[in-house]
Amino acid sequence: MKKIAIIGAGPGGLASAMILASNGYDVHVYEKQPYVGGRNGHFTIGDYTFDIGPTFLSMPQIMEEIFEMSGRNAHDYMDLKELSPMYELQFDGVRIPMYRDRKKMLTTITEHFPGNELGYERFMEDTGEKMEALMPLLQTRHHRLTDYLSKRALKALPKLSIGKSVYDVLSDYFTDEKLKIAFTFQAKYLGMSPWECPGAFSILSYMEHEWGVFHPIGGVNRLSKAMAAVTRESGGNIHLENGVKRIAVEGKKITGLELESGEHVRADEYIINADFAEAMNHLVDDGVLKSHSKAKLEKKKYSCSTFMIYVGLDKKYDMPHHTILFADDYQKNVNEMTKDLVLSDEPSIYIHNASVTDPTLAPEGHSAVYILAPVPNNYSEIDWDEKQETFKKLIYDEIEEKTGFTDIRNHVVEEKILTPKQWQSDHFVHKGATFSMGHQLSQMMYFRPHNRFQELEHCWLVGGGTHPGSGLPTILESARITTSWIREKEVQPS
Repeated sequence: MKKIAIIGAGPGGLASAMILASNGYDVHVYEKQPYVGGRNGHFTIGDYTFDIGPTFLSMPQIMEEIFEMSGRNAHDYMDLKELSPMYELQFDGVRIPMYRDRKKMLTTITEHFPGNELGYERFMEDTGEKMEALMPLLQTRHHRLTDYLSKRALKALPKLSIGKSVYDVLSDYFTDEKLKIAFTFQAKYLGMSPWECPGAFSILSYMEHEWGVFHPIGGVNRLSKAMAAVTRESGGNIHLENGVKRIAVEGKKITGLELESGEHVRADEYIINADFAEAMNHLVDDGVLKSHSKAKLEKKKYSCSTFMIYVGLDKKYDMPHHTILFADDYQKNVNEMTKDLVLSDEPSIYIHNASVTDPTLAPEGHSAVYILAPVPNNYSEIDWDEKQETFKKLIYDEIEEKTGFTDIRNHVVEEKILTPKQWQSDHFVHKGATFSMGHQLSQMMYFRPHNRFQELEHCWLVGGGTHPGSGLPTILESARITTSWIREKEVQPS
């Protein structure tokens, strides 16, 4: 059996481990933290359970296919609940539910955005065709420039909306500014502005409206736990609290891993699932890399970060599973977060009230609520030790004044804050950019670090920092691309 060493037990690393272990490889995953999942892990505070990062699953068919590659049925490991409405958007005190069901969605549009019904139907039809053309690009390796001359690439080219932003694309379908935002805010899943995010990513809102939004009972961290379980069932090994200190390299060849424990590990192939820029900056010796040196990584573009409040409450609120509160001047808020790199006086806020769906997360009559405000990454040099309490108060003020969580501070039992500073120091995310390297076209497909890492031999990448990008569905696709390539090559020279 070939031995595979995987750095990091995030969803990309676990999906790779699960697939390879179930196909007979000797798999060893080395994880710095005491839990699996990375940003897709969980933690508890008292009697309350929280997802660390992702809070919903979309395109569940990709997850199902990944488990099928491992000879398993994902639904034997997770209890998925589809959410309806998918989420509720709030503009100027008006609550707008968004649905996968076409009839209900048309009713919402008629009530709140009359005259845009046909635009919605055209968007769904046109973007369905775009999705069909783009999926082969997202599911295929890109390691040669000639890949852009393939039939699949030439077919997809007219659908890429080159020269347009996501906002521009939705402006072709909708006349109401708030409705445009309702179908473009998903650019934040990539940590980008809708006014800058490439138009091809209009597929993000289509994915939700076509295939729905799901919550696994126990939280989205159940996906990571399920993949870890299948890995172990298949003979794979996950070494928790056993992080990698250094990747040993001779010439361009990886010769082993030096663990923080002092142990040296050798393998036939190495998969890096750590945050890409963090790994290249801290695990590889200076001078080894050329195109991904520290200096060149500093010139790359990175996503925004997030300010998190995880709060256990002794009350249940009659509010939706997901609420998104938009700043009155949303474009100004987004520019402050992505361009000006300053804190907004009026942030947009996402509230995850999962206890209305899932009774396992908190005691009866209580809630585990997750609050997120997108903020600049650490290139902003914001002093979070100084700003944390002030910004937390601002978020609570906005929530209590503008949403149904009117008295949330009166019911706090447990609370944990996570700033961009902690994303970097405690979760090892480069500059706290929680959505990884930016998704500009200049950093996508061939121009993103390749799944078979081009600078080191026997080195592979999975996760948000490689092709096809960040977000759970695409991270799972990265694992599928990488593991299929390993199994296909066994490993032959390019």
